[in-house]
Amino acid sequence: MQLELRHLQAVCRIAEAGSLGGAARRLGVSQPALSAQLRRIERVTGGELFVRGRNGVEPTALGQFVLAKARRVLGEMEALGAEARAIATGTPLRLGCILLVLLDGLLAETDRSMSGQEITVDLEDSVTALTRMLGAGRYDAIVYGEVNEHEVPLPEGTLARTLVPREPFCIRLSAAHPLAGSDRIELADLAGESWMTLVEDDDGGPEALVAACAKAGFVPSLRYRITDRKMHYDLIAAGRAVSLSQPTAPPAAGTVMRPLAGSPVTGRIRLAWNRSAVSAGQAERLYRAAAQAHLANVANHAFHKEWWDAHPEVHPLLD
Repeated sequence: MQLELRHLQAVCRIAEAGSLGGAARRLGVSQPALSAQLRRIERVTGGELFVRGRNGVEPTALGQFVLAKARRVLGEMEALGAEARAIATGTPLRLGCILLVLLDGLLAETDRSMSGQEITVDLEDSVTALTRMLGAGRYDAIVYGEVNEHEVPLPEGTLARTLVPREPFCIRLSAAHPLAGSDRIELADLAGESWMTLVEDDDGGPEALVAACAKAGFVPSLRYRITDRKMHYDLIAAGRAVSLSQPTAPPAAGTVMRPLAGSPVTGRIRLAWNRSAVSAGQAERLYRAAAQAHLANVANHAFHKEWWDAHPEVHPLLD
């Protein structure tokens, strides 16, 4: 038997999972089948690659040597696929996004920065759907958000980079609302309002809103879930609802945006990509395009521009 890429992948998965059972689940095979495959691999390499320890299986000295070589070979193969796709003509880069403010400017930025490569962009309501389709190869890269401490699990074979690590959500409310003239709003003062539910329900947002409201002493009335921006804004302008909002969101007639005291809900924006489909250079250009699209909206509201200037640690890395 000669070692193949699938054998190297199996060895890496066993090391990552720390157990044969966990690795078998990741690989989609039975544990006995993986055990038999490992024994065949060990016959080729000349000795045991793993021993059972207190916390599962651990690589032997030989195992560590094989793992280092396997990771290098698999990395080279992934880079080969990504760089070949980058060079090939007529191969569009498939980008998936959730409804982030930066999406409006992202297309123009990618057109400028991606050297004429065709890019297709699809919008999804679910972060889970985005990551699942990234793992299945439907998307080559995704741009998504996470709220407060929530972390979205990413499929194997992907890399991720944080665009904005922390940014406080604010409140959009009617310009005729009694609190519209406030410089900053206490969340408890919105206890009697009807709320727009965040469009995404699996990025930690709904849980963060409910938890913040509970801390403020009330349970929010989550009455609306509207994906159409105009209808969303019209309901707020009419005084029928208030909504959490990214602070970079554009102004809308009849509404105002105000910061929340204490910043109880914050958002994070990330870029993830499939290592075998997106080269390092493409990932860097995507990152810069998304960063420029985000920066274009930072000054939409004076209170957020002031906050942004005071927190350089959250700025995208563009040097």
